[in-house]
Amino acid sequence: MINIIKVRDDHSPVKFQKNSIDSKKFVLCDDMECSWLNASDTFSHKELRSRIEPWLTALFQSEHLSLLAGSGLTHAVHCLAANKAATGMNALTLTNFNDEINQAVKKSSEAAGRQNGNLEDQLRVANELLRGLEILNDDKAIALKKELEIAMQGFANSILISENGIATANSKKRENAFNILVTFLMSFASRTGVRDRLNIFTTNYDRLIEAGAELAGIHLLDRFLGNLMPIFRSSRLDLDMHYNPPGIRGEPRYLEGVVRYTKLHGSVDWLQAGKDIRRIGLPFGATSIKPYLEVAGYEEITPHKLMIYPNSAKDQETANYPYVELFRDLAAAICRPNSTLVTYGYSFGDDHINRVIRDMLTIPSTHLVIISRDDNMGRIMKLYEELGRHSQISLLIGPALADLTNLTQYYLPKAAIDKTTSRMSELLKQRLPSNQESSVSDASSKINGDI
Repeated sequence: MINIIKVRDDHSPVKFQKNSIDSKKFVLCDDMECSWLNASDTFSHKELRSRIEPWLTALFQSEHLSLLAGSGLTHAVHCLAANKAATGMNALTLTNFNDEINQAVKKSSEAAGRQNGNLEDQLRVANELLRGLEILNDDKAIALKKELEIAMQGFANSILISENGIATANSKKRENAFNILVTFLMSFASRTGVRDRLNIFTTNYDRLIEAGAELAGIHLLDRFLGNLMPIFRSSRLDLDMHYNPPGIRGEPRYLEGVVRYTKLHGSVDWLQAGKDIRRIGLPFGATSIKPYLEVAGYEEITPHKLMIYPNSAKDQETANYPYVELFRDLAAAICRPNSTLVTYGYSFGDDHINRVIRDMLTIPSTHLVIISRDDNMGRIMKLYEELGRHSQISLLIGPALADLTNLTQYYLPKAAIDKTTSRMSELLKQRLPSNQESSVSDASSKINGDI
């Protein structure tokens, strides 16, 4: 498989592949030029690490840092735990208006740059049709709504199957998968108190990031307040966590390990209860959502009330609530100076997200890092060419670079707030004569690469 790298001062993406003679080595693809490698050279993760890790470490200390995680993260962890990919989204088959819905789905998916429509497209079109039938007081609306309730329950259960596949996997493999996930999250979350909080955005409906954050001891700040059935609040924006150092009063400091968290497409445990959006107590690894919808006082709750984008309960004037709030958070977080956005496992198939990223790159001091195991549909490279701001984009594409194990082992910054190494480098410079400072600098760089 072809791997693509573009970091630092690379003028164009560099393609390479495994060496046919030694599988642990890599070689440049034919007709590929590279400023830091000769065409005949073979190289390994060690050379790639010296090129990538310092660059990512510098970017991760930007004033504002955000991570956008797509379905690739769930598939990667699921593969580590269960040796197979997570459950995909099967097409929806309806007995009412099936052909009409599929035709509309095809048109909308092609307009969005996707070759084929998916379940999300079908649900969006079906809900739009249902709303129209309800406006017309058409008798077929009842039958279509019933089918959508069944479809939504099946969709929710398919998400839970992926969670259950991780929760019930072999204990050693599950532990290894979660350890790698924790390292991945901590590489981003390890920011000093003087930096802005890390923002994590995800298009996934599952709770894998929440599970990893619990194991890592990361506190997630989202828009939900409460303990029993937390309620989605629009007033959550500036909440944070501080502490008072021992012996010091009146000087609160940021608590480490706190992250702002936004699920752009909703979650399998969000539902509309009356006029509120609530999060129910759905255990990680549960096999069905139906038993957890049986809540006293909310007898009207059905799977159709699940807040999974683009499905939203249509009995309110604010039909797009809470998604409009979530996307406002995305734009506010990344569209500002000195901001870095890292995407992992996101295929750039959502034009409403791509539009915000496109706006972000109009600010010269912003940077986009794309990490993906593959680009089978060609969306990433197509967007890279369309954006035109190549100096503001870094690419790490292919299993050699984006495989979650390789990524956490070789390329991501240390999953800790590390000041010891920099202090040691400064101490060595003070102790040695000035003519040896360059060699000390090289030695400290090697030390950073080995840690």
